[in-house]
Amino acid sequence: MKILITILGLLNGGYMLFDGLFVMVKGKYFGPEKPGSWANIFYKLNIDVFKLGPLFIIFGLLWIIWLYALWTKLNWAYVFGLTISILTLWYLPVGTLFSFIILVLLIITKKKLGL
Repeated sequence: MKILITILGLLNGGYMLFDGLFVMVKGKYFGPEKPGSWANIFYKLNIDVFKLGPLFIIFGLLWIIWLYALWTKLNWAYVFGLTISILTLWYLPVGTLFSFIILVLLIITKKKLGL
């Protein structure tokens, strides 16, 4: 399970970090011209999604920091993993799916992971 959690966490965090850097350099997100369905949340709040690069970079780094904590069994890894998973549920559709899976796996495998 730890490998699956790690892969999903790397995909979530790595892509958010990459996309955050990409939008800051290129002024658009990687992929199609229009951002994914996650952007609708920010449009409703009148937030320019193309200015969210730093947010994506922070989230990406937080995921990577959490993976380090998970593998080194730091005492805050479990709570931090739950927190970052919940805070990333807005990242529709794939980020939501990966975050939800990680959240469920953390809850059901807490003892197996040694957390």
